[in-house]
Amino acid sequence: MALPEFSLPLIQGFLICLARVAAMFAAIPVFSGAQIPPQLRLGVAFMFAMLTYPIVKDFIPAQSLSPLELGLLISAEVILGLLVGFLAQLVFMAAEFAGSLIGYQMGFAAANVFDPTTQAQVALISQFQGIFAILLFLSLDVHHLFLEAIVASFEMLPPGSLTLSGGAIPMIVEVANHSLILSIRLVAPILALLILSTLTLGIMSRVFPQLQVFMVSFPLNIGISFIVMGLTIGVVAKILQGEFSSLPERFLNLFNLM
Repeated sequence: MALPEFSLPLIQGFLICLARVAAMFAAIPVFSGAQIPPQLRLGVAFMFAMLTYPIVKDFIPAQSLSPLELGLLISAEVILGLLVGFLAQLVFMAAEFAGSLIGYQMGFAAANVFDPTTQAQVALISQFQGIFAILLFLSLDVHHLFLEAIVASFEMLPPGSLTLSGGAIPMIVEVANHSLILSIRLVAPILALLILSTLTLGIMSRVFPQLQVFMVSFPLNIGISFIVMGLTIGVVAKILQGEFSSLPERFLNLFNLM
């Protein structure tokens, strides 16, 4: 069997494909964490690019490019891959921000743990919400959507056709605003009960001055928060599942607007 001829257009086309695939893998939730060695991520991206290139090579420019043209094209592919991953990261950022709000309100402001994903100290409940979102992400096979999005992106947005002058940036800003609203939706029941608990303790402190409100509020708020979290975890999973199921539509809108 004759080996394929490694011409310059073939190598350049593979590098363009690898740039988009590697950028998406670098931004995909779970795989983008610092706990995964960069060598492993690069190796997986390289293998997937080898599998993807024969399928999408017809959408990649076949002519030889100058080093400057190739560099600009690869840069555009990296930007596209990072934007696709950022759309999914917004869901996880919303879940973690919701956990931070819960933690501060229930009295866990000083209870921080080391997050290997971000290599930083994060709130305890924020870490729990982030891990819960990751497990749900994997159990629903949402990561397979990224593999499909990689192939679909070459068909809908061939290399060299990327432009940020359209509605892509306003669309990303709108999704970011939606993620902020999502975080409030995730914590609304707990925040409402904690506010009601604080109000009740404030009234009781006026009626019974001997009551040590500061000492009572800590275990009461923690107990209420954990009970409500346990009762509403199914609702939280349903909301996150709806957000994950809307990712393909967001990817398509992003490709159409760029």
